[in-house]
Amino acid sequence: MTDARRTDAVLLLVALVWGSSYLSAQTAVAALPVLLVLFARYALAALPCLALVAARGGPRGWTRDEVRAGLPLGVTQAAVLVVETYGVAHTTAANAGLIISLTIVLTPLLDRTGRRGAPPPAFFAAAGVCVLAVGLLMSEGGFHTPRLGDLLMLAAACVRAVHVALVGRLTAGRAIRPLHLTAVQTLVGTGLFLAPAARGLPALARADAATWGQLAYLALFCSVFAFLVQTWAVQRTSASRASLLLGTEPVWAAAVGIALGGERLTPLTALGAALMVAGTYWGQAVERAHRTAPTALAPRATDAVRAFAPATAPERNGEDPSCRTTALTST
Repeated sequence: MTDARRTDAVLLLVALVWGSSYLSAQTAVAALPVLLVLFARYALAALPCLALVAARGGPRGWTRDEVRAGLPLGVTQAAVLVVETYGVAHTTAANAGLIISLTIVLTPLLDRTGRRGAPPPAFFAAAGVCVLAVGLLMSEGGFHTPRLGDLLMLAAACVRAVHVALVGRLTAGRAIRPLHLTAVQTLVGTGLFLAPAARGLPALARADAATWGQLAYLALFCSVFAFLVQTWAVQRTSASRASLLLGTEPVWAAAVGIALGGERLTPLTALGAALMVAGTYWGQAVERAHRTAPTALAPRATDAVRAFAPATAPERNGEDPSCRTTALTST
């Protein structure tokens, strides 16, 4: 296997792991309260992050920029996971993974770090396709009042878009290391959920092996492993290619939900799934072309500067407004 194919395979593995996280979260919250699941996930993720930070220089290795960015991002990330996990508990894993992919087309509407003006009309057309897809996904068994879980996943997509836009704003032009930023966010999340989950700690201690396995999978594989492996992979390919491969996450979410969760797609929801994937890919392509297009006054000046400047944290991770790559971004 060539290096390029190996890198592609790793990125697809990350997308598969993130896609499977919705069914794992759904299974975990069936056994434990949502806030307890989130506390356990953050705490289990914080331990290996802190160990890796210690191996690379200890707490003194954190820079002021990493702490200043990590604190607010930890709060917004926790907000994403609260809404997302409650949503997963009240809808199918397939719908959860598909609806949350709206983040791809919502984020560019909020992000202003590129300063290239509003997206072109084609982008809003792609967003319209995604909105239609959400309506179809919520129509399982025919058109009816949307389920609570679907509405929560829609809200989670909006909150996540705010979070990703904030990542770009707080990390742009700063030398922020992904591992150190992740560690700060996991500590913030652990602290935020400790008090609400304190009363349920005895229930966590009595949880069976299957539930602990789901929690460990969410924390170690869907968060720490996926993030670090993704960082390794995107350094060996282009951000566009990484974004394309990671964009298959909703496909994997639907496949895992159907194959392992016993879920099914009606003709309407199947059409919605196809439109969601098509709309997000279309919107992603339009946004990337708009963002990377040369300006009229200086056709290649920006590219020339970026070619010789050190990569910022979002660039190193393949983090652009259409590609979710922050730690613990996926449920």
